[in-house]
Amino acid sequence: MFGDPVARREDPRLLTGRGRFLDDLGRNALAAAFVRSPHAHARILDIDVADALDVDGLVAVYTWEDLPGRVGEPLPLLIPHPALTHGRTGYPLARDVVRHVGEPVAMVVARDRYLAEDAAERVRVEYATLPAVVGLENAAAAEHLVHADVPGNVGAVLRQETGDVDAAIAAAPHVLEFRLDIERSASTPLEGRGVYARWDADDGSLRVYSSTQTSTSVRAAVATKLELPPGKVEVIAPDVGGGFGVKIVHPWPEEILVPWAARLLDREIKWTEDRREHFVASAHERAQIQHVRVGFDDAGRVLGLDVRILHDHGAYTPYGIIIPIVTSTQLLGPYRIGAYRAEVTSLYTNTLIVTPYRGAGRPQGVFCMERTMDRIARHLGRDRAEVRAANFIRPEEFPYDQGLTFQDGRPLIYDSGDYPGLLAKIKDLIGWDGFAALRAADPSRRLGIGLACYVEGTGVGPYEGGHVEIDPTGRVHVSTGLTSQGQGHQTAFAQIAAAELGVPLEDVHVVTGDTRRFGYAVGTFASRAAVMSGNAIALACRRVRAKALRVAGEALEADPADLEITDGVVHVRGDRSAGLPLRTVAVLSNPLRYSFDAESAVATQFAVGGSPDEPPVPPGEEPGLEGRAYYSPVRSTFAAGMHAAIVETDPDTAEVRVLRYAVVHDCGRLINPRIVEGQIHGGVAQGVAGALYERMAYDAAGQLVNASFMDFLMPYATEIPHIETDHQETPSPLNPLGVKGAGEAGVIPVSAVLAAAVEDAEGIEVDAMPLSPDDLFHLRRRAADRCRPEPPG
Repeated sequence: MFGDPVARREDPRLLTGRGRFLDDLGRNALAAAFVRSPHAHARILDIDVADALDVDGLVAVYTWEDLPGRVGEPLPLLIPHPALTHGRTGYPLARDVVRHVGEPVAMVVARDRYLAEDAAERVRVEYATLPAVVGLENAAAAEHLVHADVPGNVGAVLRQETGDVDAAIAAAPHVLEFRLDIERSASTPLEGRGVYARWDADDGSLRVYSSTQTSTSVRAAVATKLELPPGKVEVIAPDVGGGFGVKIVHPWPEEILVPWAARLLDREIKWTEDRREHFVASAHERAQIQHVRVGFDDAGRVLGLDVRILHDHGAYTPYGIIIPIVTSTQLLGPYRIGAYRAEVTSLYTNTLIVTPYRGAGRPQGVFCMERTMDRIARHLGRDRAEVRAANFIRPEEFPYDQGLTFQDGRPLIYDSGDYPGLLAKIKDLIGWDGFAALRAADPSRRLGIGLACYVEGTGVGPYEGGHVEIDPTGRVHVSTGLTSQGQGHQTAFAQIAAAELGVPLEDVHVVTGDTRRFGYAVGTFASRAAVMSGNAIALACRRVRAKALRVAGEALEADPADLEITDGVVHVRGDRSAGLPLRTVAVLSNPLRYSFDAESAVATQFAVGGSPDEPPVPPGEEPGLEGRAYYSPVRSTFAAGMHAAIVETDPDTAEVRVLRYAVVHDCGRLINPRIVEGQIHGGVAQGVAGALYERMAYDAAGQLVNASFMDFLMPYATEIPHIETDHQETPSPLNPLGVKGAGEAGVIPVSAVLAAAVEDAEGIEVDAMPLSPDDLFHLRRRAADRCRPEPPG
């Protein structure tokens, strides 16, 4: 099973409408709705709920003043960091001041969602508006402050460096300086956020369903805020319609307020996010300004690289500075850089918070590094692929220590890779060496080719666990704490279990994201599921397999070392004429053998032997055929890949058409190539969207002017090119399965690739993304103005 392109097992259920999403639950629950700030920055003078009380069916209205104890405290700053000197988080409901459009001010609970929305509209909030800080340059100028107690709007200054950068650049034969810009985008999953909670007063327990990427962490947050024992809180992630990072943030205000109100009212309560709420009240990512100074030699080898970055983290920092950390470290890509310094200034603005979105800081870092490589090649008149090859870390240099600290707090040490091999594959796949002839064959067309390389830190710790049980029917139950949002976990994890246990795939059943089944987990993000839970499940399976062989060996009077499992039957190696089905072994593993059915009746014939002086369950053993294991890595694994594209730009409309798109990816051993390719295809689609279409457009007052799908431009399937893929497998030496992550690979280099291809087609510098036809039109105009000769005199 391991390595086979098995069709995703979950798809038939989801595609035929039998999914069970958050809003499918709680049909009779009360509904919550939120009053949200219409202003980007304002002081709350008064909240008048009198008109709302006239709505028939209203149950309750809450403002910050109604929130007791820990419930009313600021939300946690999840990931503190020494560089985050002025971290700030919001309140579940705004206290005194609102700092972005969409910040929750009051919560309304009513008989149904319609009535809740009606009541919310009747809540009158009086504001005194304050100056809004919008845009990185305005934030850096600090004429106005987002938080009165944060000087200069600076939340953090993160600096990482190796070597003497200034000396290296000063001594370099060539030096370039330039600026790059990337604007905001957002996760925008098909299903928005949602929470459904019910309180059991008799048991004193709370069950919460959340559309989340981290059910165990939501449980911990809810238990802490509501001052409940963790064992009295259950959190379940049902089918989740996409996450892409926005659902890793926890707790969202709604994840605290809905369970709190459910307990207070002793009623089931549900809230599901509408699309406008998602635009203005969830999270964004990407926005950075990058100032680059690079010194290099005649071969294009980078001798010194100095990058100063302004990062927009929005109004609050609940998820710390993970994005700047990732940008500053993953910027290096597959290259051996002589000396390197990255300084990121993370700034507050009166806009929506910025937290990880698929790629999580890597697209910005790769855009910076790959644009730098292209600038070097252009300056020297050298082939862009050759310049990259001159800087590659060689295969014999692994493990390679970049001398920095990664997001997991561990050294940035690449575990394995073959970057020259990836380059050879991508050049062959896209036809790099033959492109000049292709372009020359029709000079009337504006064709361009682009290339970008990346390294992606995956499998971030600290741990994940897996539990495996074989029941007396032969069914294999696999559970792990991390959640699923469409990655194909029910298939990939089943393949791992089937391969480890020697059972048919159809006998394996996987559960994720349910704290009732697995209480300790971290979550699904950072391309970590296969590395973390995959290896934990494999280790748990090995424990179960070892016990199954031991129990079967006693029954068959055979040495366990001479036994193997094939198609769910334990037999002597090389001889399948006699053996025990695992379902029988499962019965044998439990000394309580009442003959409930024919299988247990058969098993009783083996219930003989053994010393009368030994207990039926030996010390250190447990009844049943099950095992639990955790996998905790010493550090992250590092996947890698290269993308290339051929584009054509329209001379009249300035539209960009992607003619060909190629991806070569290395995520170690492939569990399921079909799933990996699906992840790559989806990532490329998001990357194309971020490169050519999507941007979050704020006006000077902090209003998001395109907060609907009528105004937020995104590509359809007709705009996504056919994606050609190839794989390279350099197993990771850090984990038993030799796997690396793949979930974010498709999105990371797309902006860099398409910027390079458009630049090649047009012959003008592309230094900002996304690139719309309007942007390209103005780039052309500016280039023409620069080329126009000065008038005489």
